[in-house]
Amino acid sequence: MAGSRPMHTGADQLLLAEGGVSLLQALAIFALAGFALAFVTLVLGKLVRSHKPNPDKVSAYECGEVPVGTGWVQFDLRFYVVALVFLVFDVEIALFYPWAVVYGGGTPDGTITGWELLRQVRWAALWDMLFFFGVIVVGFLYLWRFGYLDWVRATSAQEAK
Repeated sequence: MAGSRPMHTGADQLLLAEGGVSLLQALAIFALAGFALAFVTLVLGKLVRSHKPNPDKVSAYECGEVPVGTGWVQFDLRFYVVALVFLVFDVEIALFYPWAVVYGGGTPDGTITGWELLRQVRWAALWDMLFFFGVIVVGFLYLWRFGYLDWVRATSAQEAK
């Protein structure tokens, strides 16, 4: 009955042979230890800190100056648009860089014998990234066309003039 036992290879096989834990068990132990550490530090911080209410502690702090007015103001939505556009293009570059490194240096060193397979894989990768880039560009052109990237947008009364 050779097929009744699960196949293990590499380091996982070595750990199981020595009576150690499997890879999944090691990940579970690591995750539990991380959550336990976070929970313990939060509880210890709650127990150790002082509980002396003071009106100065709840006031808005403005660089040592006496606050004028309320510390809670509505944030301008234009900053959110700029931040989101930055994040989209930042993530795009983060996804393009490894692809470009692998795609640009993808010449075989003799280990890959299927030249036609390599060529097909490279074309598939190119079309995938062009599609991804196209979706990003369409979104950017939409924002640009409808004026969401303009810092000062014209109102309908200003557009009528």
